[in-house]
Amino acid sequence: MNNPARILFCALAVGLALVLQTTVFPHLAWRGVGPGVVLLVVVAGGLARGAHFGLVLGFGAGLLVDLAPPSDHVAGRWALALMAVGYVAGRVRQDGPVGVPGGLAAVAACSFLGSSVFALSGLLLADRAASVPELLEVVLAGVVWDLVLAPFVIPVVTRVLARLEPEGAAVR
Repeated sequence: MNNPARILFCALAVGLALVLQTTVFPHLAWRGVGPGVVLLVVVAGGLARGAHFGLVLGFGAGLLVDLAPPSDHVAGRWALALMAVGYVAGRVRQDGPVGVPGGLAAVAACSFLGSSVFALSGLLLADRAASVPELLEVVLAGVVWDLVLAPFVIPVVTRVLARLEPEGAAVR
């Protein structure tokens, strides 16, 4: 992750995604659940560059989500969840080129994984009092939101990352 242009782009993409996620999308949320725009940027980074890149990007992005207002949870939960998401997305990339159906499947799986890790870590830490059926409803609503927004985020981020360093687009 030593390419300065790639680092700058990822910082800008995560920053913009975080601003949209915390300011615009709460107004469009369904029962308090909106899309995970930052999660989508991490998925795109993992799909474009591989597991290690996705893991590092997920950690940094997750820390920003954890610390961004209005943060109402124990810090580190999103960092853990987005690390797992970035790693899994990067492993999908290692299996070969990902088309549209594969990309949407990866988004659905990563969204489910990230939201589940976040929700389960909250249960383990007694961070929030919510029942498992309520958490499942939130996770599934998040997956639907992420699938709706994915066609607008994933292609843009993956194309830019591929253009910034076209040789060896995935680090294994």
